[in-house]
Amino acid sequence: MNKYSVDNIRKSFIEFFESKNHLAAHSFPLIPKNDNTLLLVNAGMAPLKRYFTGADTPPRTRMVTCQKCVRTGDIENVGHTSRHCTFFEMLGNFSFGDYFKKEAIAWAWEFMTEKMGLDDSRLWVSVYHEDDEAYNIWKDEIKVPEERIVRLGKEDNFWELEVGPSGPCSEIYYDRGEQYDCGDPNCMPGCDCDRYVEVWNLVFTQFNKDEKGEYHPLANPNIDTGMGLERMAAVLQGKENVFEIEPLVSIIKMVEKISGVEYGKDKKTDISVRIITDHARAVTFLIGDGVIPSNEGRGYVLRRLLRRAARHGKLLGIRDNFMTTISKLVVEMFGEAYPELANSADQIYKIIEIEEDRFSKTIDQGIEILNTYTEKMEKDGTTELSGEQAFKLYDTYGFPFELTEEILGEKGLTVSEESFVEFMNKQKENARKARNASAGEAWHGSSFKIENTESTLFKGYTEKETEATILKLYDEEYNEVQSIDGKGFAVTDETVLYAESGGQKGDCGIMAGEGVSAHVEDVTKANNDIFLHHVKVTAGTLKTGDKVKVTYDIRGRNATAANHTATHLLHEALRQVLGSHVNQSGSLVEKERLRFDFSHFEGMTDKEIEEVEKMVNEKIFENLQVTTASMTLEEAKASGITALFDSKYGEKVRVISVEGYSRELCGGTHVKNTSEIGLFKIVSETGIASGIRRIEALTGMDAFDYLNAYRENTLKLASKLKTKPENIENRINQILAESKEKDAVIQNYKSEAVKAELGNILDNYTEEGNVKIFLNNLGESDADQMRELSDRIKDKYSDSVAVLAAESNGKVLLIASVAKPLVKEGLHAGNIIREAAKVVGGGGGGRPDFAQAGGKKPEKIDEALNKALEIIKDMIK
Repeated sequence: MNKYSVDNIRKSFIEFFESKNHLAAHSFPLIPKNDNTLLLVNAGMAPLKRYFTGADTPPRTRMVTCQKCVRTGDIENVGHTSRHCTFFEMLGNFSFGDYFKKEAIAWAWEFMTEKMGLDDSRLWVSVYHEDDEAYNIWKDEIKVPEERIVRLGKEDNFWELEVGPSGPCSEIYYDRGEQYDCGDPNCMPGCDCDRYVEVWNLVFTQFNKDEKGEYHPLANPNIDTGMGLERMAAVLQGKENVFEIEPLVSIIKMVEKISGVEYGKDKKTDISVRIITDHARAVTFLIGDGVIPSNEGRGYVLRRLLRRAARHGKLLGIRDNFMTTISKLVVEMFGEAYPELANSADQIYKIIEIEEDRFSKTIDQGIEILNTYTEKMEKDGTTELSGEQAFKLYDTYGFPFELTEEILGEKGLTVSEESFVEFMNKQKENARKARNASAGEAWHGSSFKIENTESTLFKGYTEKETEATILKLYDEEYNEVQSIDGKGFAVTDETVLYAESGGQKGDCGIMAGEGVSAHVEDVTKANNDIFLHHVKVTAGTLKTGDKVKVTYDIRGRNATAANHTATHLLHEALRQVLGSHVNQSGSLVEKERLRFDFSHFEGMTDKEIEEVEKMVNEKIFENLQVTTASMTLEEAKASGITALFDSKYGEKVRVISVEGYSRELCGGTHVKNTSEIGLFKIVSETGIASGIRRIEALTGMDAFDYLNAYRENTLKLASKLKTKPENIENRINQILAESKEKDAVIQNYKSEAVKAELGNILDNYTEEGNVKIFLNNLGESDADQMRELSDRIKDKYSDSVAVLAAESNGKVLLIASVAKPLVKEGLHAGNIIREAAKVVGGGGGGRPDFAQAGGKKPEKIDEALNKALEIIKDMIK
């Protein structure tokens, strides 16, 4: 193995610090766990933050990692420079209250000079200007000459957050030689030139910064170091930049092979090659760690990187999808160091293929529209695209704003980002209002605050009924009252009725006491886990202080429990059939049905649905025991148990285990044996958002009734088709074949009619300048006939523009067609049809040479054709 290969440096670093009693941890996933402050892991210390803050106890006080990282803050620079990357590997050694500056500095120097063999005369160090301790360690113990120790200010050599742990830094630089300096005789680390390359940053976390900005010494200071693996490799290999080291060189060669472009020959194409090389690596690792393309959050980061790389492939002349091919090379080269890539390989390739295919359609249409915008800008002498136009590209055509910005920048143009953001915010506000409107003004218990009341004791896991005391009552207007004889809300000290939470609907039941009875129609939670019973008094009056017996509806509870346990079985089956990337995004469990939302990049196939359904039913028929255990949240996480609901958990959590199949954190009610579910049937699988799918399913008698209704409908259909149920498919195929034959005959008649009409149409035009203008109201016709007529006109006249109108089923059809020579002269079919369509109460658009639209006012067809003529004449001028 090459001593200075990326693999060897990584291995040597880990082994070196293992020899110093560090625990080597495999790279954490790029998706942060238990950290909502980060979108993606962007530094080696990021996954260890809770160890630094003391929130969690580390497995050892010394650790070493090579951490996968993604940073997109400088994405616009990636490709344009030779040093920016979105994905990189960060080597780091960490101390949690163990060793400090003396050891961290000594080991860094030992690794650099003895293990890696760097010439110590070319190494410089920087320290925070007030950190005499670090300065003296470098000078007196490491024996670095004072002229190569540089004191820098807070901006360069001090790490801190707004509030919390902070401390000075010490950085190690490699001197590349005088040929790289800026000519300043005092050039040294801290200068912006390319002579001194920072390779290792040692952070001495020794203070806690309070809200007043004051620094207090930590009782147990920490060490956090970071060394970019790629940058270190470039230094050791004597390369100019990270794109000259393996394995990036191999990726570049693959891009060269696919595109036919030679790297290093043209500055513009080199940018595209570097962008594809970097982004392909980042995309592969992101998907390998479970990120799925979407329009927000980390999914949007992935989508942006993938689409940016795909677009630069088109700039290099690559016409077909190519990212999967490069991704396979990434997996091949990094699979040994990161086995998760090989384990997720098929999923990675499938997601890339789907996303690249979708984007190919989006980008072609978007670029065409953007080109029409820029052509008009050049004609009008403007250099800034409006935010409204950029938003239309994004909102209507799915064209990323960043791509619009980048393409315009290449042409020396700009876009109004401020205006674009205004349109985005307006859309979000409208969506929010729509959601609020659809939700109505319903009152939710969780928004209601009840003071001076203890949490409700829930006994419904083990008991069917309980004796309870009514603590508080509220009327339908949420006013506290002393009695209720109609509808209202009751709070009791204990209950067996489950309150809606974790996706499970609240129980129904009975609340009865001496001379009083009430139906409990629902149960929700207020603050502090106080249960609100939604009651309807059917006899007598409920009063504060009453003793009542609370009982749940056993049939409803059992059906809900069956659906909830089935949800757990479904979740695990989806992960086994579709992949480990499947995670819950929402759920609804009630007595009639279950609904499960999950992350997945495409619609499930019939075969996949059948496989999932079969797997769940197999587990039902295996009579598996369903058990409940209580443990601490940390114990549950350590054992790898899945948290089914995205909820806040207390110190103690319930673990629901289906014997030998699944284990999940869940507060809901469940069956004791899977056989109690009876039967499981998926009734629908749909997409509800980008990267989010929804399954609705039935269990027990509801599933049985569904299948019976399906059978009855099948029998009715067979009767109408005059065949047996088992012959329905053959009968339908026969009818379709007969229909196809009839359609062919009808189409033939239509073609003949077109030919008969064509002569009249070809002779009926007006001329304006050197342009033949065809305006025709065809009466009853269809889009196929109209397109054929427009093609015939263009075939005969290369100087023609045609606008055809027809009525079909009470609606208006409009088509505009411009011969290609006239497109070059400024005529635009899309602009013609857009204005004409407004007259007939419709809309539409299209390409410069062809466009179509619809409308709903047939009586205004002639007026629309006159409008089209007016627009054409203006264009000819």
